Amino acid sequence: MAGNITLTMIKPEAVAEGNIGGILEMMNKGGFKIKALKLLQLSEERAKAFYEVHAERPFYQDLVNYMTSGPIVAAVLEKENAVQAFRDFIGATNPTEAAEGTIRAVYGRSLESNAVHGSDSDENAVIESAFHFSAEEIL
Repeated sequence: MAGNITLTMIKPEAVAEGNIGGILEMMNKGGFKIKALKLLQLSEERAKAFYEVHAERPFYQDLVNYMTSGPIVAAVLEKENAVQAFRDFIGATNPTEAAEGTIRAVYGRSLESNAVHGSDSDENAVIESAFHFSAEEIL
C-alpha cells in the first residue's frame, strides 16, 4: 500500500471554523479515496510524539500547543503517488504562497494555521497512518 497512501490532518482552526465538510469534499473531488477517518483531540503527549522529529526546532512547543488547541480530523487517503499528489493538491505551507484553488489557498490563514497536514514522504505516510489508525481501521 506504500506509495498509494498519505495521511492528512485537518487542523484545529479549520475544524473550529466548520470547514471539515468543505475540505473533505475537495479531497474527494481531487480523486483521493478516504481509507480511514476520525475526529480526535490530541493530548500533549501524543502531539509531542507525532512531531518528535521537530523536537529540537524552535517552533516545536508552539506546534504542539497549536495541534492540541482543539479537535482535529485525521484521515488516510489513497491515490496513485498519494504523497506527492496530495502535497501538490494542498498547496504551499504558507497559504499566501499556495496556488489558487488548493486547500491551503482556500482554507488556510497563516503559516501555522494552514488548514491541513500532509505526509512528506511515502515512509512517513505509513508511520503517520499507523500513529492514528490500527490496521483494522484502514479499509
